[in-house]
Amino acid sequence: MVQVGLLLSDVPRSVSPSDQFRDVLRIVEAAQRNGFTYIAIGQHFLYGDLRWLQPVPLLARLAAEVDPNVRLVTQIVIAPLYHPVMLAEEIATLDVVTEGRLVFGAGLGYRPEEFDYLGVPYKERAGRFDESLELMKLLWTEEDVTFHGKYFTLEDVHPHLFPVQKPHPPIWIGAHAEAGVRRAGKYGDAYACPPETPKEEVARRYAIVRDGFALRGREFGPQPREEAMVEYARVAQGRYLTYAAKGLDVMKDTDLENEFAKAVSGHAVIGSPDEVIAQLTDYVTALPVDPLLVRPQWPTMTADETVATLDRWGRDIVPAITAITPRRDIDEALLAPTAAGVST
Repeated sequence: MVQVGLLLSDVPRSVSPSDQFRDVLRIVEAAQRNGFTYIAIGQHFLYGDLRWLQPVPLLARLAAEVDPNVRLVTQIVIAPLYHPVMLAEEIATLDVVTEGRLVFGAGLGYRPEEFDYLGVPYKERAGRFDESLELMKLLWTEEDVTFHGKYFTLEDVHPHLFPVQKPHPPIWIGAHAEAGVRRAGKYGDAYACPPETPKEEVARRYAIVRDGFALRGREFGPQPREEAMVEYARVAQGRYLTYAAKGLDVMKDTDLENEFAKAVSGHAVIGSPDEVIAQLTDYVTALPVDPLLVRPQWPTMTADETVATLDRWGRDIVPAITAITPRRDIDEALLAPTAAGVST
């Protein structure tokens, strides 16, 4: 079955950290009750008027709250901001604490100021990320590690902490740019495609990942897919404007102020339950998607609104999606030149 997961949201700083955490517990309980089997949270630092609870300690706490069949996901950790030894041990510990239910989602990061805050050169982030992925895998799997890279060097060290999952937790690599998609094919176990990517472009990116897997002798299968879920423009429009203001340029050619519904219609699920089911079914029957990660919460929503949304999903939508068997390949029609609007 296609599994459904929850992407937790950032919240305004007007909500206290303690209230935010209590709301997270309520939302996670509601998600479990309604058939969600993945709980994911992202990461930012010094984010201004919005707040993220940091994923590693939060997911460690949630591990005690969720059922044994629920997986916990860092979606995503900004890996280049860390030394890979520190990140490898943090993630290994989290895999132990979650009893082998962790998915390690990692990405490059897109806010130069976060790198400035932590003293990491922004222009080095791609090289640091690649080396970190290589080195972390060694630290998770080898008794003796020597590594000589451009950014990181270790000489005959002996890791003392290994994850529960073998060889390591699944690695999801999130990326907006094609270079990041290739990185997922080279280093990852899956590519976490962002929600604003049109279906035909998703198929093309999956093909890149599939080719990268083939070079490693790795089988290609269902990939995680994010979907924004928008019921009312009021709860999401401000967030998209914030994304644009903070440097995420994927919506740069759209008029978010005046034509919000049109701007997000290609990647946000909007409509009645039947319409939402039809849109999501179209995705998961054309693309190898599993799990389907949805974001039902936006910073301007209260916890009560989010719980009510999750209850509607559990009643009206989740059973229809989980009844679908995930496909393992890409609908080749989506890869045809005409599918992307290119004439032949």
